[in-house]
Amino acid sequence: MSRGDVEASPDRDGLRDRVAGVMLGTAVGDALGAGYEFGSAPLGPGGPDMIGGGLGGFAPGQWTDDTTMAWCVLEVAAQGRGLTGEDALDAVARHFRDWYESGPADIGNQTAAVLRRGGPAPSAAALRGAARDVTARSVHSAGNGSLMRTAPVALAHPGDTDAIVRAATAVGELTHADPRAGEACVLWSLAIDRAVREEVFDLRGGLAALDGSARTFWAERIDEAEQGPPSRFTPNGWVVAALQAAWSAIRHTPEPTGDPGGHLADALATAIGIGHDTDTVAAIAGGLVGARWGASAIPARWRRMCHGYPGRTGEDLVALAHAAAGSAAGDV
Repeated sequence: MSRGDVEASPDRDGLRDRVAGVMLGTAVGDALGAGYEFGSAPLGPGGPDMIGGGLGGFAPGQWTDDTTMAWCVLEVAAQGRGLTGEDALDAVARHFRDWYESGPADIGNQTAAVLRRGGPAPSAAALRGAARDVTARSVHSAGNGSLMRTAPVALAHPGDTDAIVRAATAVGELTHADPRAGEACVLWSLAIDRAVREEVFDLRGGLAALDGSARTFWAERIDEAEQGPPSRFTPNGWVVAALQAAWSAIRHTPEPTGDPGGHLADALATAIGIGHDTDTVAAIAGGLVGARWGASAIPARWRRMCHGYPGRTGEDLVALAHAAAGSAAGDV
């Protein structure tokens, strides 16, 4: 289906809610997980809360690099240019560098290395070249730093599988050149798109967009995630383990009948309970559960507390999400 063929949903309010849930779910998962990252604080019997702290000394409710980099992508998508053109990718690259120059309290080593090599006001081509250089120099270059920010891709190209594949790959390659990272972004972006439009959890549907060997590899990894338990997928700094952790947390969290908010909060708690890179795994999971259940499923207190770079709130993310999706889907 092309962008021009996307039809408005008859459940317009529900669709708007799910569009909002993509970014708000990402940010809430991120802010919830921030305080527990790499064992910064114990997870109490009452489950996770927005305690702040963590590796970056964050305020309660403050999102980390996961949502910040997603904002960099979303802000460009909200301008209606899509995320496949070089001009849009250049704008994303510049946002990434502006954030890097702000001296963030928490930034992945691989991402920092790429942004440093890319130089001031980098083009997308400059970052891709830097990412390839980093990959060539390291055997550990398939980190989770591109997957954590891929959620806006689905909003920019609703219903357009080909464009989502191209955009997820291109945005990911700005910092992560390893093919596994790009494949993970494709699978998760397609799953978010389907959750928004069709109200289902479906990760396997995206396998058809991958080539034969990659399809086989990821089908086996999805099997492992669904077999679980979620606690198996740690450490999860590797993009494959991060995707498995997020998917396993979602699939192994029971869905209470008639209580979407219960599933969303419980799935995020499961994701954080896995441990290790808790903010990133919860941000990845949050984008998908938010896409399925909508922003209305997110506890109001968490929604009010959510904030972060560059001086934005959760409601600002909602407005940008609507702008990004509306430009491609008839003013959602």
